[in-house]
Amino acid sequence: MGHIEKRRRETRSVWRVRYRTPSGRELSKTFIKKVDAEKFLATVEADMARGDWVDPTLGRVTLDEWSQRWLASKRRIKPKTRAGYESLLSSRILPTFGDLAINRIDRESVEAWVTDMLDEGLSASRVKQAYLVLGAMMKAAVRQSYLARNTVEGIEMPRVVSRERRFLTPAQVVELAESMPARYRAFVYVVAYGGLRFSEAVALRRRRCDLLHGRVEIAEGAVDVNGELVWGTPKTHQIGSVSLPKFVVKALEEHLDLFVSPDPDALVFTSESGGPLRNGNFHARIWRPVLATTNLPGDLTPHELRHTCATLRQVRGVASDASTAECVMAVSC
Repeated sequence: MGHIEKRRRETRSVWRVRYRTPSGRELSKTFIKKVDAEKFLATVEADMARGDWVDPTLGRVTLDEWSQRWLASKRRIKPKTRAGYESLLSSRILPTFGDLAINRIDRESVEAWVTDMLDEGLSASRVKQAYLVLGAMMKAAVRQSYLARNTVEGIEMPRVVSRERRFLTPAQVVELAESMPARYRAFVYVVAYGGLRFSEAVALRRRRCDLLHGRVEIAEGAVDVNGELVWGTPKTHQIGSVSLPKFVVKALEEHLDLFVSPDPDALVFTSESGGPLRNGNFHARIWRPVLATTNLPGDLTPHELRHTCATLRQVRGVASDASTAECVMAVSC
């Protein structure tokens, strides 16, 4: 149990609350008015009785220090995700809140921060990302009993306008693939009909290609993180496989014969020099120049081939043995 004692301080009296934490450590807090001291002690004792009490000294850690602990605890996130967190922390969060104790970050200051970012012209998506990272750190502080509650939870965010997804027709996939240099034609077909992410296509190896059963195994991913290619498991952390239509298997088989060494660990899709595909280089040197020669949208991205996959699978599901795309291929040959 705690108690209140009256103390003399220079020309006035003050009231000091003294109480023990569940661990036995004694803490104190001083008030000008006795009624405020009584309310504080009653709240502390009620919180302890419910098991909701939080040591106020823990909340004095700065957000800068807390962010380092929080990031260190994120052992299972992908390198690209970690890089994104670090970018938001260094550019958006820590310049405003880094020197503040986490128990001094209040709702009003966060709302003003959000408004300032929007006034600066930052996109609604980027603002929301920054807020979500800050909120995740505050939530973790509550979970680890550094804070009693998350004071910034539930702040209204600007609406993020989702870009309408585009889906290519089988004929458009053929147009794109056949406009590509020979080295990258199979890449378009495999991504469009297998639904691979760019990172998964980059990491695909010869031994993962089961031509006999028309399948490829998705077991690795490779992403650019701050100029370095980082290898790891797929984005979902799960190994899986996808089936491919016969004409894509044939295109992949020809690609393996022409451009991939017999080594089982050889990468299937590589740059002209034989090294791993790099997202930025591929876009600048291959993808965008090829798009400019087609009737396809100039801002089309490889990821939209992944979006296209679901539609193409539906076409295959309702088509006869020769899919619509295979028919288009036969006409185009």
